[in-house]
Amino acid sequence: MEKSVVYFSKNISKENLVDMYKALNVKLPGNIAIKVHSGEEGNQNYLRAEFMEDIVKHLNGTIVECNTAYEGARDTTDKHKKLMENHGWSKLYKVDIMDEEGDMKLPIPEGKVIKENYVGTHLNNYDSMLVISHFKGHPMGGFGGALKNMSIGIASSYGKKYIHGAGNPEAFWETERNLFLESMADADKSIMNHFKENILFINIMCNMSVDCDCCAVAEDPCIKDIGILASKDPVALDKACLDLVYNSNDPGKDHFIERVESRNGKHIIEAAEELGIGNTDYELVNID
Repeated sequence: MEKSVVYFSKNISKENLVDMYKALNVKLPGNIAIKVHSGEEGNQNYLRAEFMEDIVKHLNGTIVECNTAYEGARDTTDKHKKLMENHGWSKLYKVDIMDEEGDMKLPIPEGKVIKENYVGTHLNNYDSMLVISHFKGHPMGGFGGALKNMSIGIASSYGKKYIHGAGNPEAFWETERNLFLESMADADKSIMNHFKENILFINIMCNMSVDCDCCAVAEDPCIKDIGILASKDPVALDKACLDLVYNSNDPGKDHFIERVESRNGKHIIEAAEELGIGNTDYELVNID
């Protein structure tokens, strides 16, 4: 298999977000969904709506999200819409809570743990997708990047429970960790099958806490900002981000790495590669 290409820039700006998309040399067709993380109420680290301004305008895209599986400011459509307003998303852009009208099943015949993924019915309204992920830690998965944002992020509220529970939504806080990580990889496979070549990925390495943007109370960032990375391959992209953390000279990386390793976070990358989603063998191309 040829090496995947991951583009890297130290310049973290809304203007450069467009340049990173252009570096991929793919024009996403039709009605474009832009998957972001809306940020839980109280979280201080999430990517702000204003940061997406240039890329949303460039693509004439729609900001998409799905409701959460746990109580908070985003577990119902009404509450989620209110939060999207308060966080500035719907003031600036078209916003779609994709499971507002329920969910649908995507088959995963190749799935190692789960054989179906539940996503919002509105996913069918889009011809292509740009997944913009804030790379950071995560309390359960070790880290969150493109693979988490594509799996848990695109899953409906029920689908999130289904993935967390490795097919048993009633046990979504009790599943063995590797089964949870493998279930996320299975869900990723279904999204890749759905969009085929019409999905691209950008990771933003800033405000990197060990906690996710889904945490209302999150630790402050522990490692300095690194940059923006973009790829057609989410496996290579997340692997490149982890490698940049491991190779950093920032002493704060030890805390971040402990979070990743204590949750066996790299296993999602291994599982996704086994499913043929992408490749851990990559070339990092600096475009600064």
